Amino acid sequence: MKYGTGLRAAVMLSAIAVLLLPGVAAAYIDPGTGSYILQMVLGGLLGGLFAIKVYWKKITAFFRKKSLEKKVDAETRAE
Repeated sequence: MKYGTGLRAAVMLSAIAVLLLPGVAAAYIDPGTGSYILQMVLGGLLGGLFAIKVYWKKITAFFRKKSLEKKVDAETRAE
């Protein structure tokens, strides 16, 4: 059994090394790629803002609950 796990680890390490240490890549990035990346970044940003808008009441209620718990805890200690 130990022999199999060591072999498996060696194969995984080799696969990671092959993926992380690529050779020379002779590739061309056209101008459309930049605009595509910009669209993806803006889409992600706007999607995140929309998610915040949708869940805004739940977010504020979560933090109000925390502050109310601290306030009640402080009042009970003062008495």
